[in-house]
Amino acid sequence: QVQLVESGGGLVQPGGSLRLSCAASGSIFRINSMGWYRQAPGKQRELVATVTSGGSTNYADSVKGRSTISSDNAKHTVYLQMNSLKPEDTAVYYCNVQIQTPWYERSYWGQGTQVTVSS
Repeated sequence: QVQLVESGGGLVQPGGSLRLSCAASGSIFRINSMGWYRQAPGKQRELVATVTSGGSTNYADSVKGRSTISSDNAKHTVYLQMNSLKPEDTAVYYCNVQIQTPWYERSYWGQGTQVTVSS
């Protein structure tokens, strides 16, 4: 089994910054990619950013230029630095890890961390 532990959420004022972290542990054969998704009340879960094991990144247009995703492959950890936060960034942020086993790729999700942007 694989466990994901997220940290770094909280309350921040508009224009502020937050750094989210997610560490994966357990039976990890190989990580293909890691990423962050978010879900606001009444809305569907949406992509925020992903990073592959090779370092390729992908961002939602809504956060592009304000956020940076990075990973430490040796520590199986992914980070999301978010700057210039807006009230519309308020959501529960979920870590996702795509792990390659000898037979197939499997997706794991964290428990979610709340990010609230409000004055």
